[in-house]
Formats: sequence, C-alpha cells, structure tokens
Amino acid sequence: MTGAPAQPAPRVSVVVPHYNDLERLDRCLAALSAQTMPRDQYEIIVADNNSPVGLAAVEAVVAGRARITVAMTPGAGPARNAGAEVASGEILAFTDSDCVPEPQWLEQGVAALGHEGDFIGGGMKVLVPQGRPMTGAEAFETVFAFDNERYVRQLHFTVTANLLCPSALFRKVGPFRTAVSEDNEWCWRAREMGFSIGYAGAALVGHPARADFAQLKGKWRRICAERYALAREKHGSALRWVAKTWLELPAIPVHAVKVMADPRIPSMGERLSALTTLVGIRLWRFMEGHRILLRGGAHE
Repeated sequence: MTGAPAQPAPRVSVVVPHYNDLERLDRCLAALSAQTMPRDQYEIIVADNNSPVGLAAVEAVVAGRARITVAMTPGAGPARNAGAEVASGEILAFTDSDCVPEPQWLEQGVAALGHEGDFIGGGMKVLVPQGRPMTGAEAFETVFAFDNERYVRQLHFTVTANLLCPSALFRKVGPFRTAVSEDNEWCWRAREMGFSIGYAGAALVGHPARADFAQLKGKWRRICAERYALAREKHGSALRWVAKTWLELPAIPVHAVKVMADPRIPSMGERLSALTTLVGIRLWRFMEGHRILLRGGAHE
C-alpha cells in the first residue's frame, strides 16, 4: 500500500521573527493569510525568539497558520536565520511580526524579482491609530520613518521588514549578523558579491509608528549603536561617524520645512508636536553619537 503523495514544496517561504508580541503577531498572520497569492504557493514560518510568554502561547496564537521554529540566540537577526534555515521555498520573503503586509505584497514582490533586481525591497507605510490626533512621535515617524524607496534607490539597502530574495542567493550571501545594522550589512554584502537590489513599491508592508518619545528614543539607541559598529568595521576611522553626528543639527531646519509641508499630518497641532519631536530626537541623536564614540574609544 502506497502512502499519500508528497506535497510539492511552496514557491515562497515567509519568515516572521517574533518576540513576545502575540497581539501583533496575530494581526500579521491574518494579513499573511489573506494574500492574493494562492495559499498553496507559500508557507509561513514564525521564528520565535524564545518568548517569555512560552511556546504554548505562541502556538495558540499561530493556530495552524504557520510553522514555528525556535531561535534561542537573542535578536531578530538570529530569528530570521533560524526561519530561513528550515524554509523550503525557492524564494524567501522577510517581514516582522509587528508588520501588516498588504494583500498583494507577495505577488508583487515575487513579480519584481529578477525584473527589478536580484533581491527586492518593497514599499513601506507607517501605520497610526485612527480616531484621535497623532502623538508627536507618530507624526514624526509618518514623515520620516521607513522611506524604503530612498533606502533602496539612493542608499542601496532595504529594511528587513520587507525583503525578498531567492533562497539560493541568501545561502550564497550568508546569514544576518548581530550587533551591526543588519539590513545595511546584509545588503552591502550581497552587493559586494555582485547581486543587484531593486525596489517594488506595490509590494507594500505597513509598520506601526512608535507611540511616544521613549519608544522613539529606544529605537534610535539601538540603531545608533548598530550603525556605529558597522561604520567602524567598514571604514575603520571614526571621522565619518563624527561628520554624520554633526549633521544632525543643520538637518533640523531642513526637516522642519518637510514636516510643515507634509499633507499626511492634517492639523497644525500635530505638526507642532512633530516639530517638537524632531528637535528633541535630533538633539538626542547628536548627543548619543558622541556618547557612543566616547564609549567605543574607551573600549579600544
């Protein structure tokens, strides 16, 4: 008696790193389950980063919509690597558990592969709660966060919340690293190997804005530390880091004009809140850049 025929491997493996955010994971999985790509053409892998809520709680939220693998090494990079390691699709699509991919995300992203570039960064939009005025942090991120078209076309990297690449390419480039700006570093490594990056604006993913200044500062504390580590690794000298840090101050009036002209901020009160946040975070990043430099020098 022969067994049931083997199921064909999915064309796409969606890798979702997760850490202790069950409500947003549920929302992400609902969006991934509603893709325009036929469901039998893609699999979803939740790479749980040893969440304190426990594996049983994660399994209850996943509810059969995805496979789960556990990454014991802390960090989104190791979680993505763990998901990619067990993926069976010929294409890897990376997003984050707090993101909400649009229904056409996979279909449009896969269509762009090979045509727009060897690997693809998709469009990003900032999600803010409806029915109330935006906080200063939300308004600030609406204007400045996740400008992935500029990242791809001008800076030649994509955020890992919206990255698609062939599995074979990922294996050649190697896994994401930790303690550096992983999206910059991985894309830099891929381009150094001769692979091209392309942009697919219709492959759209939403990412929630940081709700307040404390969350915004936490985001930039991590990013600044990772960018400094990558800058020292690539350039050796700290001169470029110093120059970029000092550019935080003259950027304030330039970006203030951008805030006042952005139609996505509907009211003057929200614009003023965004301006206050702009000044605050630029000054904080200026000081944080020097603190990182001093700490780095003390450890050498």
